Amino acid sequence: MKDAIAQIIGPVNPPPGVSNYGLAFSGPGITNFISNIIKLLIVIAGIYAVINLILAGLSFMGAGGDPQKVANARSKIWQTLIGLVISVGALVLAAIFGLILFGDAFFFLSLRVYGPT
Repeated sequence: MKDAIAQIIGPVNPPPGVSNYGLAFSGPGITNFISNIIKLLIVIAGIYAVINLILAGLSFMGAGGDPQKVANARSKIWQTLIGLVISVGALVLAAIFGLILFGDAFFFLSLRVYGPT
């Protein structure tokens, strides 16, 4: 089951520019690429959620008793919290896919980020 993807699509060769990166791993480069994309999107979602919660809190405090502004601020807070739940759900799905396809729940969620050497 660990080589299910390789059996289906065959080997995936890394792009030519990847040789400039210090890659101390043994495995296909596509999984590291997917892992880095997932982590980047989760970080961006977290930063956006914090900024959105701060702005919603400020508009909630500055509503001055106006029911429409209070409702808009509460709506923005709920939408941000739902977005965070979706982001965490993406991590859970990545762990499930890693467990099913490779037998390791943290296959896509490894904490290695590679850069140029």
